[in-house]
Amino acid sequence: MRGTAAASPDVTPDPFVHPALFYRDEREYLDGIAPFLREGLAAGEPVAAAVPGERLRLLRDALGADARHVRLLDMREAGRNPGRIIPGVLRAFADAQPAGHRVRIVGEPIWAGRSPSEYPACVQHEALINAAFRGRTVTILCPYDAARLPGHVLEDARATHPTVIPGGSGPARPSGAYAPDVAVARYNEPLPLAADAMTFAFVADSLPEARHAATDAGRRLGLTGTALEDLALATAELTTNSVVHGGGSGVLRVWGEDGRVLCEVRDGGRFTDPLAGRRPASRDQRGGRGLLMVNLLADLVRVHTGDEGTTIRCWFSR
Repeated sequence: MRGTAAASPDVTPDPFVHPALFYRDEREYLDGIAPFLREGLAAGEPVAAAVPGERLRLLRDALGADARHVRLLDMREAGRNPGRIIPGVLRAFADAQPAGHRVRIVGEPIWAGRSPSEYPACVQHEALINAAFRGRTVTILCPYDAARLPGHVLEDARATHPTVIPGGSGPARPSGAYAPDVAVARYNEPLPLAADAMTFAFVADSLPEARHAATDAGRRLGLTGTALEDLALATAELTTNSVVHGGGSGVLRVWGEDGRVLCEVRDGGRFTDPLAGRRPASRDQRGGRGLLMVNLLADLVRVHTGDEGTTIRCWFSR
């Protein structure tokens, strides 16, 4: 599956393998994925597949009895927020496996129907996988529907994957467009101000009032139960991070859009670690869990950072 160019004698090849699989129909999908999963099972490797539900059913039928040995997840649910896929899906599975075997995962985070607001976060996720798994004995195969996805999506896949498998099967070919850091920067897009948002400027002494303001706004916009609690927790984590790491103050905004409630925090800090919030928390870790918690709670998280500061925006379904 590696399909990479020969390394120079003084360079140790990275054991992490991350190909994009381009498929055009169900046959090519299964030709590329079912043998990949079965090869892993035959080698005694832990194997998982996180793909959209309709593809999950297709894989389960094709694998037959072998399906019971594969960890199967619906990516429409598990990966609804792309920011939670690395910690909550990929690392959660890989980290739970005993040492000594390659881990194989199929991950399909981009499908026809992903919204324009979700897509930039998807590309950044795919690019950041390479940094998150560098040096680990893991293969993550990422399928792309070449018949239904726009051309720019396939071009982005070439930028975020070191190798590409065209036509559903065959050897992986090096991607001449591979540039994951460039892809992360390209989709570090400014997030325009909302016109009719509840706005609350906060400092350290007003953090409780900021959380209450967000909760009240969310309730007026139709959030209830767990979703309202998630909004309150996310607001608390983001505003606290602004006070601690973003210059001591910030601006909170909450508003409704396309049937969902959005919450954002802007501050004067500079976001310097693209993997922040995407690393699972270790058992003995103290602090540093705020953005991870937000990624696990929200339906979508987008981040923009620049010389003027950082904006973190979250989406919650009503």
